[in-house]
Amino acid sequence: MKELPKAYDFRGLEEKWYRYWEEQGYFRPKLDPRKPKFCVVIPPPNVTGSLHIGHALNNTIQDILVRYRRMDGYDVLWLPGTDHAGIATQNVVERELAREGKTRHDLGREAFLQRVWQWKERFGNRIIEQLKRLGASCDWSRLRFTMDEGLSRAVREVFVRLWEEGLIYRGDYIINWCPRCHTALADIEVEHKPIAGNLWYIRYPLTDGSGEVVVATTRPETMLGDTAVAVHPEDERYRNLIGRKIKLPLIGREIPIIADKSVDPEFGTGAVKVTPAHDFADFEMARRHNLPFVKIMDENGRMTEEAGPYAGLDRFEARKKVVADLEAQGFLVKTEDYEVMLGHCYRCDCVVEPLLSKQWFVRMKPLAQPATAAVENGFIRLVPEQWNNLYFDWMYKIRDWCISRQIWWGHRIPAWTCQDCGKTIVVREDPESCPECGSKNLRQEEDVLDTWFSSALWPFSTLGWPEKTEDLKAFYPTSVLVTSFDILFFWVARMIMMGLHFMGNIPFRTVYIHALVRDEKGQKMSKSRGNVIDPVVMIEKYGADALRFTLAALAAQGRDIKLSESRIEGFKHFVNKIWNAARFVLMNLEDYEPRELKSEALPLPSRWILSRLQKTIQKVRDRLEAYEFDQAALAIYHFFWHEFCDWYVEASKLYLREGGEAKRLAQNVLLHVLETSLRLLHPFMPFVTEELWQALPHEGQSIMVAPYPKVEEKFVSPETEKEMDLVREVVVAVRGIRADYRLHPTRKLPVVILTSEESVKEVLREHSPLIELLAGTEALQIEVSGERPRGAASVVLTEAEVFVPLANLVDVAQEIKRLSKEKEKYSKELARVRARLENPNFIEKAPEEVVTKEKIRAEELTEKLKRLEENLERLKEIET
Repeated sequence: MKELPKAYDFRGLEEKWYRYWEEQGYFRPKLDPRKPKFCVVIPPPNVTGSLHIGHALNNTIQDILVRYRRMDGYDVLWLPGTDHAGIATQNVVERELAREGKTRHDLGREAFLQRVWQWKERFGNRIIEQLKRLGASCDWSRLRFTMDEGLSRAVREVFVRLWEEGLIYRGDYIINWCPRCHTALADIEVEHKPIAGNLWYIRYPLTDGSGEVVVATTRPETMLGDTAVAVHPEDERYRNLIGRKIKLPLIGREIPIIADKSVDPEFGTGAVKVTPAHDFADFEMARRHNLPFVKIMDENGRMTEEAGPYAGLDRFEARKKVVADLEAQGFLVKTEDYEVMLGHCYRCDCVVEPLLSKQWFVRMKPLAQPATAAVENGFIRLVPEQWNNLYFDWMYKIRDWCISRQIWWGHRIPAWTCQDCGKTIVVREDPESCPECGSKNLRQEEDVLDTWFSSALWPFSTLGWPEKTEDLKAFYPTSVLVTSFDILFFWVARMIMMGLHFMGNIPFRTVYIHALVRDEKGQKMSKSRGNVIDPVVMIEKYGADALRFTLAALAAQGRDIKLSESRIEGFKHFVNKIWNAARFVLMNLEDYEPRELKSEALPLPSRWILSRLQKTIQKVRDRLEAYEFDQAALAIYHFFWHEFCDWYVEASKLYLREGGEAKRLAQNVLLHVLETSLRLLHPFMPFVTEELWQALPHEGQSIMVAPYPKVEEKFVSPETEKEMDLVREVVVAVRGIRADYRLHPTRKLPVVILTSEESVKEVLREHSPLIELLAGTEALQIEVSGERPRGAASVVLTEAEVFVPLANLVDVAQEIKRLSKEKEKYSKELARVRARLENPNFIEKAPEEVVTKEKIRAEELTEKLKRLEENLERLKEIET
């Protein structure tokens, strides 16, 4: 048998096995019609990105699923790709140009795009290489990019079809505008943050001089674009003013007072300014009341000619001047502190402006209705289900999607305008002339499509659509999408809409939504806080297996992960434990001969570990099917460390020493349990399991394509488990007494066991050699009845009581003195903890986790003191 090194060194081995898997083609599906299909499309990382801890969690979960299904007999496709990330990538390249003293306009569109493609070729696959280091078993031969030839064709086909169906239109509409990125943003690309601001109260005088209306606003500079003041129709304060005219301060424009039910009478004075070109609610109100639109701010965030004397000022400079002028002219009533929910660009964090603009839109309501029904009727399952309500809420309130972006990097909108007759031409192939008038004087739309437009097609465009490919036929709809909640609307909902509309079928059956990875205190990771955990650094330090298993073991549904480096280091110890267990097994396979394992021929520990293995296999399978990755990982962890290593490996030494058939059976059980455990672990820890599996006697070329373990009912035995649990109870009791009285680990202890059940006595007598080995006992007495030994430490079990006479084992006086000191120490600590818990201020003000921790500590100390009292009583019996 192969002899393993003393310590597992993942360096070199991870790269070796990953290269082997790729070379053998294990990542590629076979397109075997006899096999069930399983397909996952990767959430495409941005070409600007590098692997962060959220990516590591997301891709670890996907890899667990695809490795599990691949081993379980499915034809598996994990389809990888990257996203062109329009705004982000253009910003990166523009920053490069800025360092050279240039702008994109200096290069021109074509040269700039060539520069971006060059950047993409140099740096765009960095994250792909990092995913490989994580162990991601994607089919890299099918790697896609949102701007590759095939996906670009799919984008164009979808745009043209939606245009032909009347679902895409171009029009003047209020949109989110980033003055820094110079592009429109979708609603969900705007991050709203609470900002300390002000509420300004401004007098608007009636034109006839008979009075005034006071209006409250958080953005006084936009009043220059007011075209009305609105009140609620049932607000008694203003009912007699509806329909009258007022004069706009500073500008002098006459505007009407209108009534609209959308006005909140509780906000400010109950009268609000209406600025249709610079506010979403006002835009809708203006359309209802046929109000004019006055655009007083341009795309650079500067005031236009419509702003009169403020033209040319930056928006924030204009605010200061407007407020100063209002005060100077007597229009400012008062100013209050007010928290404002202010929109910021999700890319550059610049304050976003609502702006009237001519843009391209998709009508969303016709697409949203079937996508909502797909989740409502259970055709698509969101896991955990708590996300259903948020999904429905967004879908019911959905607005038209602004899909045009004023940048150069991306899918250019396939629309042309005839410069002679004005016809808009949207076609699949670039037109040479106008179909209306025959003119060749055509101008293509300058804008590109929102990045999310192309990624909304991801589940079917990556499989070859609009061509009817074998991949599309075999793998659509895909099986499961793994994603984070923050792109549930950005991406998931849109994929559902587009899949149903263009494929006539759902894009995936299940959406598993994982939580955020936070630091150990529950804070969001950020560079500014200095609490970021870099997965690449962790892989280099502890190995990919340790990182992967940590993330899986912490991935509880619906709960954010609190991650620390110490957790990863802790699971690195588990990797070492697996390695050492394998070394033990291999070192004890001398004269190994394969045996068919039959329960009736095996001793109790062997029957027990085989039964426990079946329970673990079933639990892991059940938890993986339920997407409870933490429970699956911890089931394996508990079985391997605490049952196989702590109990069976130790018990097997009895039979390995015995030799002969007992040894051979023990060897076979050790090997069977180890090899099965490695296959069970492989989706979580691919590298160490492959290295060890290859060192064991095995069938097949790789653990990666070996069958995933299934329950063997012949080994399931509740009776055996109950019998072994009794033995383990006795051993744990003796070990506990040994620890309580600080008895040397190698000292053989006299033990008396009393039970009222003859059957219990027989079981314990039958397995007394095992108890002596595991508990380190001598002169083991097992009786059905009898008197409790005087001066003996004891532990009460379910069906027996265990005694260890202490007279000749301890220095009674010294031990009483030591335990008395301990009792005094823990009594004082318990008094302090109880005082804290009885203090109302502590309970009310301390964080919940701190209070819980103190309550647990109080329980622990109470139990510890109880044990100390019992131990002191036993010693005092001996003393007297």
